[in-house]
Amino acid sequence: MSRNAPHHWTTSLADAQPVPYWLDDPGRPRPEPALTGTESCDLLVVGGGYSGLWTALNAKERDPGRDVVLVEGREVGWAASGRNGGFCAASLTHGLPNGLTRWPGEIHRLEELGARNLEAIEAAVTRHGIDCDFERTGEIDVATEPYQARELRDRYEETRRHGLADGVEFLDADAVRAQVASPTFQAGLYDRDGVAMLNPAKLAWGLKRACLRLGVRLYEHTPALTLKAYGAAMAVTTPYGRIRARQVALGTNVFPSLVRRVRPYTVPVYDYALMTEPLTDAQLASVGWENRQGLGDSANQFHYFRLSADNRILWGGYDAVYPYGGRVRAEYDHRPETYARLARHFFTCFPQLEGVRFSHAWGGAIDTCSRFSAFFGTAHGGRVAYAAGYTGLGVGATRFGADVMLDLLAGERTERTALEMVRGKPLPFPPEPFAWTGIALTKWSLARADARQGRRNLWLRTMDRLGLGFDS
Repeated sequence: MSRNAPHHWTTSLADAQPVPYWLDDPGRPRPEPALTGTESCDLLVVGGGYSGLWTALNAKERDPGRDVVLVEGREVGWAASGRNGGFCAASLTHGLPNGLTRWPGEIHRLEELGARNLEAIEAAVTRHGIDCDFERTGEIDVATEPYQARELRDRYEETRRHGLADGVEFLDADAVRAQVASPTFQAGLYDRDGVAMLNPAKLAWGLKRACLRLGVRLYEHTPALTLKAYGAAMAVTTPYGRIRARQVALGTNVFPSLVRRVRPYTVPVYDYALMTEPLTDAQLASVGWENRQGLGDSANQFHYFRLSADNRILWGGYDAVYPYGGRVRAEYDHRPETYARLARHFFTCFPQLEGVRFSHAWGGAIDTCSRFSAFFGTAHGGRVAYAAGYTGLGVGATRFGADVMLDLLAGERTERTALEMVRGKPLPFPPEPFAWTGIALTKWSLARADARQGRRNLWLRTMDRLGLGFDS
């Protein structure tokens, strides 16, 4: 092959549409009209992703008489909530190892609250008739190197020591390949109960319909521009109007917070994914995957992958791209060099699927914080609450965050607001150019660790001691 000849796997991308698969749906609902003029309400929710939708829905379910308005700058679910892999995890701490490291004293409570939150999501999907292909499949973390297999076994033993191994099973190479057939799999850690698979855009659209049925006034194409005190209330301006609210909940996540002091706590990280065409029966049989679990590998630069309801494979992750200055821009949503790399990795994992083509390729921004899991707080004398920093694990945890924001606005001490996790904050990211330099060095070090049997260099060990991280 000549130096300039295309690699064979790039032909699989020839027909890939540069749009998120989930949002490319003829059933996509029409947007609600934009706000014009002046509104007033008890609670204003800013943001029409999961964070805002769950907040509005839960507020109305707690108090049907509460007057709730939700504004969304574009359309409900268009950003991270409609572009993710559809892994709805019980974990509130970005996985048990992160939770054990940061909040060992309350990890049992956090795990219990996370399990209850996932059950509440499933109950809400049923109660509101949300057709989002919800499947309680579980997830397998897979090892593709011998050192990763050892680490997974060690993690399983640690989980057992802490009494948190119910529903968790260690799989050796034969056992994991019996679940999903890949020659690269050397071990697995199977969480049978703690993860559901779903169609993320359909969940967002279903939550939107539920909010409207309960009386939430919802305005799309209505970005919130400013947030200021207005007597005993708050005022938010929009391009064509203004809203006065007794209380405000901010679910803007990766986008710059209307509370400026919150902004240094998150940075945007761009993540990318591919979706295959539907597999034939023979192709699906060659892979196995009869239990339809979500999968993720154990490298620092990891892949996540799952089956859709129509038996396509979503394959995402690996590259986590931080743009200098932390700007969120549409031009970063596509990265052909990453798509080519993901395609190559896909056929390494599943060589028996040679010839399968990708129908969609897309990317989007994740709100990353230095402790990997959400943080919470209030501003303006308790009249404003916020939650952000979900770091790629927000499909499930945003509902918990919505309840935290509502508790904080109510001034209530609950089992949620009493948590150290809720009361504390992550370390903020430094200003540029230090943020870009530090993140670039961290990414290089993580790739180097993957190539050196997981051995972490001095930079990563220092970051570990400081409790700082960078992840998608």
